[in-house]
Amino acid sequence: MTIHIGARPGQIAETVLMPGDPYRARWAAQTYLEDAELVNEVRGMLGYTGRWRGHRVTIQAHGMGMPSISIYANELIRDYGAQRLIRIGSAGALQDSVQLRDIVLAQACSTLGSPSRSLFGEMNFAPVADFGLLAAAHAAALQRRARVHVGGVYSSDTFYDEREDLTRQLQRHGTLAVEMEAAELYMLAARHGRKALAILTVSDHIVTGAQTSSAERETGFGAMVELALEAAFA
Repeated sequence: MTIHIGARPGQIAETVLMPGDPYRARWAAQTYLEDAELVNEVRGMLGYTGRWRGHRVTIQAHGMGMPSISIYANELIRDYGAQRLIRIGSAGALQDSVQLRDIVLAQACSTLGSPSRSLFGEMNFAPVADFGLLAAAHAAALQRRARVHVGGVYSSDTFYDEREDLTRQLQRHGTLAVEMEAAELYMLAARHGRKALAILTVSDHIVTGAQTSSAERETGFGAMVELALEAAFA
C-alpha cells in the first residue's frame, strides 16, 4: 500500500491504463476485463485489475491535472513496478481537421510547466511517447479504420484558460489538441525507463465550441480503451 493506492503487493499489473475519471475506470474494467477486481478506492480514485485476452491489466484512475497524475504514476512505477502506462483521456481539438470523437495519439507534449519542470532548470525538455506503443496504437487504429491523428498536444494545468494568444500560437504550430496530463506522464516514464502513451478522444472543439456530453465522456469512448489494450500487447 502507498499513501494514495491501497492495493496490496502483486495486485497491480505491469500494464496500467490510466483514465482521469474514476467512473470511466470502473466502466472500462467492467466492460473489457475478465475477473476484474477492485484493488484501490482510496479517495474514491478507483483502480481495478483483471485480464484481457489472458493478459493482466490494471485500470487506475488518476484524477485531473499534472500534479494528480504525477502522484499516481510515481507510486505505480516506484512501489508497484508498472512498466507500461497508457493514459486514456479526453482532449479539446485545436485544429479544424480534428473532429469530435476522433482519436489523437500524443507523439509529443508542450507545456508551460509540470511537477517535473523544475528538474531541468533553464532547459526545455521535450517529453515524447514510447515509439513502440505509439506505432502499435496507430496500426491498430488504421486497421479499425478509425479517424486517428498523430502529433503534438498541449498539456495545460489550466482548464479555464483565457490565453487566446497562446491558443493561436499552438494552432499556428500544428498542435492537435489540448489536455491536462500527458506531459508529466511522459516525463516520469523517461526518468524511470518506462513506456508511456496518451490515447485521447476529442470531447470538445476549441475552434467550433462543439462538445460531447458528460455521459459520453464517462462511457462513450470505448475505441481508445480497445486501442490501448491492443497497443500494450501487440
